[in-house]
Amino acid sequence: MLSTLLLGFFTVLIYLFISTWNKRRHLPPGPTPWPIIGNLHQIDKSAPYNTFTELGEKYGSVFTVFTGWKPTVVLYGYDTLKEALLGQADDFSGRAIVPVFERVAQKKGLVFSNGPHWFHQRRFTLTTLRNFGMGKRSIEERVVEEATFLVDLFKARNGKPFNPGPELTAAVSNVICSIVFGDRFDTQDKTFQTLHTMINENLTFLGKPGFQIYNAFPEILKWLPGEHNKIFQNASMLQTFLKGLIDNHVLSHDANCPRDFVDSFLNKVHEEASNPGSHFTMESLTMTTFNLFIAGTGTTASTLRWAIKFMMEYPEIQKKVQAEIDQVLGSEKWPSLEHRVSMPYTDAVIHEVQRYASIVPNGLPHAALRDIKFKGHTIPKDTQIITFLHSALYDKKYWNNPEKFNPERFLDENGKCVKNEALLSFGAGKRSCIGEALAKTEIFIFLVSLLQKFNLKFPPGERGPIGLIQGGTRDPKPFNVCAEWRL
Repeated sequence: MLSTLLLGFFTVLIYLFISTWNKRRHLPPGPTPWPIIGNLHQIDKSAPYNTFTELGEKYGSVFTVFTGWKPTVVLYGYDTLKEALLGQADDFSGRAIVPVFERVAQKKGLVFSNGPHWFHQRRFTLTTLRNFGMGKRSIEERVVEEATFLVDLFKARNGKPFNPGPELTAAVSNVICSIVFGDRFDTQDKTFQTLHTMINENLTFLGKPGFQIYNAFPEILKWLPGEHNKIFQNASMLQTFLKGLIDNHVLSHDANCPRDFVDSFLNKVHEEASNPGSHFTMESLTMTTFNLFIAGTGTTASTLRWAIKFMMEYPEIQKKVQAEIDQVLGSEKWPSLEHRVSMPYTDAVIHEVQRYASIVPNGLPHAALRDIKFKGHTIPKDTQIITFLHSALYDKKYWNNPEKFNPERFLDENGKCVKNEALLSFGAGKRSCIGEALAKTEIFIFLVSLLQKFNLKFPPGERGPIGLIQGGTRDPKPFNVCAEWRL
């Protein structure tokens, strides 16, 4: 009996090995995978981007790793990303709906969908967000209003140490809430704070081994206990909360006077009610607002935390930014995007924060919707693709000494802020972040407002290197700041 079981086990192993080997023959090069687990054992559990960097240096600009028995093609370096995302934009516009994302979003909404559904959701969302101020003066007014609340919260600390993370997250979240739901929340509201905690937990999970293991073996893991269940519980609670806000909108909805994104979407749902193939349903509304709520909160708040940490770590840079603020704005005038051109050093600092932080190092996974010919390789249909954004942000061909935080790299000999095409903080191509304009507005106005009013310092005895949370985003560990009133 035992010998029969062993024979069956080894037969399965041999089959999987041969199957994996046959797949590898038609894929870009990469490390040899083990049966069943693929290359999971080789990937740095706390910082997968470090492993991808090492593999890119070894195997070149296009390489393959296996998560379980499923291949993933990684695009490495700015030139490669540019050629794929811009030069072959249609080929690389697919989203990989990995099992975790499929269970969370059911292939609905803006981010985790493909084909006509994604196309209609993205076009409608872009148009509607612009109608409600994204990229316009009106959205700046909303951000400035939230900045006043943020400044008041910092001032109330009276220069004593506190963790700025929750206040920054609430401020950023309230901006997207005002656009999507037409109102802001009390930053001290317990439910609001709990939602942000769940968002952070889910983003952290994306970088943990459990995320890769679940995606490799979903049919087994979905029946077992473990940390992977937390992400699904959190997602369900978030979606229930958002559905409650949507239901409240339904009760007070006036088709002739849309107040916000949800009202506009409800108009579209009613407009296409007789179309059985419509992509605008109450389910897709819940999923799209779910996408906007998470995307409009996590990464921008993380960028601001990085920025504050850098201002504490490099007080000489903080003083230069404040000198520019004092010259352009003085002590009372609130910042606007129109001031950015007159504040090149501040703009350079923000660019360098975004580059160095590399908040979403792997980007969101893409997929080959058809066989793709690329750089002499064939990427088969349905293959997952990682657009390794970190490799562009740290590409030595485009950045001198990329491991060093240096805002001067964005200034020319005349002190003007200059662009670097390899700054792919928001991705590129048809799957680039639709909230880029809003995020840039928030980062500039929030950071300038804080540095205009406060000197940001380490609490006594707490100065130290930037530690990172192990997760799907490169997020600094919680830290304390002393915000001393300047005025």
